[in-house]
Amino acid sequence: MTPSLKAKIIKVCDEKIQTKGDKVGVSFYAFFANKNDNPELLMEVATWWIKIHKLDHFEKAVKIRDLVKIVA
Repeated sequence: MTPSLKAKIIKVCDEKIQTKGDKVGVSFYAFFANKNDNPELLMEVATWWIKIHKLDHFEKAVKIRDLVKIVA
């Protein structure tokens, strides 16, 4: 995962947690615009989310933020 993608995911999760509380859920689509303008990046995140970590469609933003922080 690229440093810029990690930073974006952490930022989005932090914003959602700040506005909606630490119980808020996110899906991997939350990190992309509604228009699919970067399918390769979307697939990278989907692979990380679904294949590698076997996460549900919606997960707590706190969990995702913490997982991303430990990714090398």
